[in-house]
Amino acid sequence: MTMTPPSASGFTVTVKDHLMIAHSLRGETFGPAQKLHGATYVVSATFHAPRLNEDGIVIDIGMARDLLQAVLDPYRYENLDTLPEFEGENSTTEFLSAHFHSLLAGKLAGSFTGWLTIELEESPVAAAAYCGCVPVEKPSENEA
Repeated sequence: MTMTPPSASGFTVTVKDHLMIAHSLRGETFGPAQKLHGATYVVSATFHAPRLNEDGIVIDIGMARDLLQAVLDPYRYENLDTLPEFEGENSTTEFLSAHFHSLLAGKLAGSFTGWLTIELEESPVAAAAYCGCVPVEKPSENEA
């Protein structure tokens, strides 16, 4: 199913959590961040829908918050450099926003129709986000 990306018309609901991790970044571009360092992110999940559902909401806020927490919990206080799912990857803020988007979108499939934006704010002046459509159906066991 092709969906139009979020625009000025429609509704949004945002829930937030935070995440503390350790990691290092490969490449001279990252200067001192090539060394192992900590990062604390404010993580926002924004749900975009062109119209309200039959209950008059975009998504149940409590459910959205619980699902975001469940996605982030395995990464709290972890050194991302040691996790198999990040092997060979540069765990940049942009990469992490896409990774968390994929995990949360998978949990939402079948229960939310619309677009999801995951934003990781690493300071009051810097953030990165990934926005994409949530699949209409959960992937089958063979696809997962």
